[in-house]
Amino acid sequence: MRHGLVCLGVVLLTGISISTAQQQQEKPKEATAAAAATDTAKPAAADERKNPVKPTPEGIAAVKKIYGYDCAMCHGAAGDGKGDVAASMNLTMKDWRDSGVLSALSDGQMYDLIVKGKDKMIGEGDRLPPEKAWNMVHYVRSFAKKEGAAKEPTPKS
Repeated sequence: MRHGLVCLGVVLLTGISISTAQQQQEKPKEATAAAAATDTAKPAAADERKNPVKPTPEGIAAVKKIYGYDCAMCHGAAGDGKGDVAASMNLTMKDWRDSGVLSALSDGQMYDLIVKGKDKMIGEGDRLPPEKAWNMVHYVRSFAKKEGAAKEPTPKS
C-alpha cells in the first residue's frame, strides 16, 4: 500500500513538473525578464519579514500533521531530507536538522518557500492559510532544535 502511494506521488510530481516546465517554455522573453526583475526585489522584502505567529502546541500539532502528509515524502519525517520520493527521484534535499542550513534562511524566505515552492517543489499556495504556513516555519525550525538537544553531551557523574 505504501509503495503504491509513493508511486502515485512520484507520478503526480513528475506530471506537475513536466506541466510547469512546459509553461515556463511558453512564457515570452519579456515576461520572463519582468519576472526576474520582480524576483530580485522580493528576497530583500522576504529577508525582513518576521514570523507574526507565536508558536503554540496546537498550531505546531496542526502543521505536524500537514507536514506528514505533504512534506515528509521528500523532506523525511525527521526533516533529514531522506524521504521516499526524494530518493526515488534522485533529489538532494537539505537536512533541516542542521541549524546552519536553517540559519541561512529568514522566516520570510522560508514562508515564501512553503507557499510558492522552488524548483521541483510545488508550493502550498492557497491550500495552506497564512497562519498555518507561518506555523510550518516554526515546525521546520524545531527540527534543528531537536537535533541540537540530542547532540549535547550528557554530564558524567
